[in-house]
Amino acid sequence: MELPQLDNYLDLLVNDTPLIDVRAPVEFEKGAFPLAKNLPLMNDEERHLVGIRYKEQGQEKAIQLGQELVADNVKHARVNDWAKFTQQYPQGALYCFRGGLRSKISQQWIYDETGVMYPRINGGYKALRNFLINELESAVQTIQPLVLGGRTGTGKTLLLNKIEQQIDLEHIYGHRGSAFGKHAYPQPGQIDIENRLSIALLKHRSNAVNKLVFEDEASNIGSRQLPKPLFAAMSQAPLIMLDEEIDDRVNNVYQEYIIDALLEHQTLNGKEQGFNNWSENLTTAMSKIERRLGGERYKELQTILSNALNEQRSTNHSEAHEEWIRVLLVDYYDPMYDYQLEKKTERIAFRGNTKSILKYLKDQYDIS
Repeated sequence: MELPQLDNYLDLLVNDTPLIDVRAPVEFEKGAFPLAKNLPLMNDEERHLVGIRYKEQGQEKAIQLGQELVADNVKHARVNDWAKFTQQYPQGALYCFRGGLRSKISQQWIYDETGVMYPRINGGYKALRNFLINELESAVQTIQPLVLGGRTGTGKTLLLNKIEQQIDLEHIYGHRGSAFGKHAYPQPGQIDIENRLSIALLKHRSNAVNKLVFEDEASNIGSRQLPKPLFAAMSQAPLIMLDEEIDDRVNNVYQEYIIDALLEHQTLNGKEQGFNNWSENLTTAMSKIERRLGGERYKELQTILSNALNEQRSTNHSEAHEEWIRVLLVDYYDPMYDYQLEKKTERIAFRGNTKSILKYLKDQYDIS
């Protein structure tokens, strides 16, 4: 019996199809898709041993070893995991690296155990990945990017999230884009980011949307790179500047990097360890810009930060952080941003507050 295969990659990705990734964990960690769950046919050690047998004795002997390694209770446990997934997501699919033997075996075992003809993806991970790479290249050539700029703390991400026709790069990249932008969780790998970005673009293009708003970013966000064609397109796009008063900017940074970031760390790691990790991240981030700050200013700001952390730890009040945030914005980030902006002045199409920018985008570009 020939079990079903799928090759409608566009529909699979745009419709957020849940996927079983039967590759080994080491393969999954190198890159996967947003709604894929790693339920491997073989673990890393089993895959390694089968690979050695394949090189030394050929495919038949390798398959035989694989069947010996994944048998009895081991096989039952893995098939049971797949069966639970198929019950939870009956419209899903499965894949291995090339859509070959591993996915065929997994698919057959699911059918033998449950009677469910769960489809496998023709061409597997490699075909889906190549599809997304090609789509990313095509999207960059067809979209009309608009870039939202503004000094640090103006609330660009808050504004961006009020717009439907947008791509939130910092969300996709898992980083806020500054020296202080590290999250409590690790930044996704480059391949995972590229897959997520391509899918986000694909969803807009499938709805015939080609005008998209991006936040102004450097060529890197954290330790991951923007695709060069996309960065080049954004570097030439109209620039829309968000202006806010310094007090509002201090409040925005305080909310995001003090209140929200601490909550994120404590939610992930518990109250005490979360506070320690969060405070260490702040101190480390400050040290990363020591050279640009200069020795005296760096010592001053580290002292203010240290005092604010000590006060927060002892009293649970965090307002003292506003002092170093204000100094850092005015004396460090503003001069740096203004210097960079001098190179972009001819691209500025509009500037204003959140309300006026939303109106401008609607009137000028029919963006809501």
